[in-house]
Amino acid sequence: MGTHSAQGATAERIEHVLVAPLAALGLDVEAVELTPAGKRRVLRIAVDTDGGLTLDDVAAATKVIDRVLEDDGPDGGAKALGELPYTLEVTSRGVDRPLTLPRHWRRNEGRLVKVSLADDVTLTGRIGANDDEGVALDVDGSVRRIGYADVRRALVQIEFNRRTPTADTTDDTTDDTMDKDAD
Repeated sequence: MGTHSAQGATAERIEHVLVAPLAALGLDVEAVELTPAGKRRVLRIAVDTDGGLTLDDVAAATKVIDRVLEDDGPDGGAKALGELPYTLEVTSRGVDRPLTLPRHWRRNEGRLVKVSLADDVTLTGRIGANDDEGVALDVDGSVRRIGYADVRRALVQIEFNRRTPTADTTDDTTDDTMDKDAD
């Protein structure tokens, strides 16, 4: 048990030293997990940004993380990690993580979400307009305003074969463009 709490503290220290350098790239640190893997450890760092994470973002984040963790300064990651070797994995936040901050809601606007409220009510609806206090949730055509303080848990739902007005508009635009090119 002592080892686990020490690992938690280490993950917290690593997150602490990475927040500012990754923020300079426009990236948010969403999670830091340090798990044993034989004689090594796996350091998994989830990052996210507005507009979605790109491979270039992951590459830039990896370089910054490597540099910070190699630093031997007073708050450097090398001291946070100790002497054990580790494997670094930089990943996206992932849809399986609960929406816990206003930015999570903003970045998932338009997606279907299952929300468990503090009063034991569960709703499934589409994320609409949102701000720092709450979100408008479209539940079967009826919009309901929910304060984040009332949300116990919220998970984005995976949708297959979703038809969106945006996709239809894009298709129309593509058709118009093709017609113009044909002329």
